[in-house]
Amino acid sequence: MAADEISPGNLDQQAFWTEGPGLNWVAMRDELDTLHANLSELVLAAAAPRLGETAIDIGCGAGATTLALAAAVLPDGRVTGLDVSTSLLEVARARAEALDGIRPDFIHTDAQVWRPLSPVDLCLSRMGVMFFDDPDAAFANILQFLKPGGRLAFICWRGIEENPWFDLPMKAAVDHLGPPAPGNPDAPGPMAFRDPERVRGTLSRAGFSDISIETVDAVLRLPKGMKAAVLATRIGPAVRHMRDKGATETQAQAIQDDIHAAFAPYETAEGAEVPARMNLVTARRP
Repeated sequence: MAADEISPGNLDQQAFWTEGPGLNWVAMRDELDTLHANLSELVLAAAAPRLGETAIDIGCGAGATTLALAAAVLPDGRVTGLDVSTSLLEVARARAEALDGIRPDFIHTDAQVWRPLSPVDLCLSRMGVMFFDDPDAAFANILQFLKPGGRLAFICWRGIEENPWFDLPMKAAVDHLGPPAPGNPDAPGPMAFRDPERVRGTLSRAGFSDISIETVDAVLRLPKGMKAAVLATRIGPAVRHMRDKGATETQAQAIQDDIHAAFAPYETAEGAEVPARMNLVTARRP
């Protein structure tokens, strides 16, 4: 399928990441790259890109992991970043243009339906694969991105209760606005792949082999410390809850104050350091 084609089930994700809250990721891209730097290092180490390889970054966003991949496979390798957000891809392309010698391709498309012209050695994703409308179809398609023996590596969040970055803001929002309406916990979203067995089943049905899912503890770092309170009221499940409940400015300020207080125990002399628990996943195409 050509670039710019999005499967009908993922059109809402395209709108979300291009025109809606995804614009917060554009505005706060530097802070978010710093926040997620440790996670990037973990997934890149698991992927082990090598000189001369071809690779695809799925859900590449503003391009930080794509550029890191490109640097690892230079000078003869090639990297392509895929995302449904035209807003984030504009940032990624601008970042690449500002660097000497690193020129990955960036394609606006949906990894659930797109196919490369030729198969690649490696597919990687930093928290970009939990948003597919149909994960089984998406990973069956992603399998076809890879050469026989090609590698897949991605990192994704475990449960909200294991991740204060999401849990503390959500608790603050619920305290002021009440609980969210019941929903499907496996719906597309940050925690959709929290269950290792769900991930293993999805990859197995897609045809992957040598599946490894490791629970890893990481640290989210915020050099500016209490900036965490601002980020967490602009990005994440608590933001959706505030939007769904129509939070007033007064309520939003009260929630931000509570988040600020909740993150205080994670402050250090170098800024905030918030623990995170992730699933680090690797697999191969047979």
